[in-house]
Amino acid sequence: VQLVESGGGLVQAGGSLRLSCAASGLMFAEYVIGWFRQVPGKEREEVSSISSTAGSTYYADSVKGRFTISRDNAKKTVYLQMNSLKPDDTAVYYCNVRENGINYWGTGTLVTVSS
Repeated sequence: VQLVESGGGLVQAGGSLRLSCAASGLMFAEYVIGWFRQVPGKEREEVSSISSTAGSTYYADSVKGRFTISRDNAKKTVYLQMNSLKPDDTAVYYCNVRENGINYWGTGTLVTVSS
């Protein structure tokens, strides 16, 4: 299983970014995919997740109303549209899938929001 995140960068507060997570090596359409983020010295936290058919989504309270998760099963890709970004959103963002009891992670993409 391989997960590759992209789309991070430097943006001013109030701006937007769209992250992508491209997956390979698994039956992508069968799995829940999640986005997590981590800042140095803190635990990795779940930001959002989406069910296999996109019928169900989860958002952390801190991002509700600002972030939107979506997926394209044909492209084996999950997206995280991030609007109204805040300096507190600065972190490395990772996508995650759990297959057969094993958690798989990408290498992450850095999002930096300047004030």
